[in-house]
Amino acid sequence: MEAMTHGGGAVNDDDLVASEFLTFTLGSEEYAIDILKVQEIRGYEQPTLIANAPPFIKGVINLRGIIVPIVDLRIKFNLGKVEYTPFTVVVILNVAGRVIGAVVDSVSDVFSLTRSQIRQAPDFSGTFDTKYIIGLATVDSRMMIVTDIERLMISAEMALIDSASE
Repeated sequence: MEAMTHGGGAVNDDDLVASEFLTFTLGSEEYAIDILKVQEIRGYEQPTLIANAPPFIKGVINLRGIIVPIVDLRIKFNLGKVEYTPFTVVVILNVAGRVIGAVVDSVSDVFSLTRSQIRQAPDFSGTFDTKYIIGLATVDSRMMIVTDIERLMISAEMALIDSASE
């Protein structure tokens, strides 16, 4: 990874360590996740339904012999009417040794961010629980919610680790 510095002045370690983040949209918000958790990005295809699964678990797909649960984050976070368009994609994640698919409205870009560019998120009562938010970052006047996708996906409320075991 490249080291990045901005402007003059003192440079601390936080300014030297840049991480890559994939950005995607859910509703009107833009989110960023650690690209090292991303295995691949696929077009949306109707998964095989699982009986008695929560509504946000759309089902499973067979990804080269691996059964992958598909989570629609738009449903999980009550983001209004969910439409499947040509831009709808599934981000295949590798978290905690599991492969999980996350349905998002669209993917945007890959950005390098240093820790100093990520500001602490304020406490607010939104649909997205702040315990999964690392912070907020602004790049070229675009604000992104930097998300701990691994912590979100392995949380008990997602019901992926026990109920969707292999």
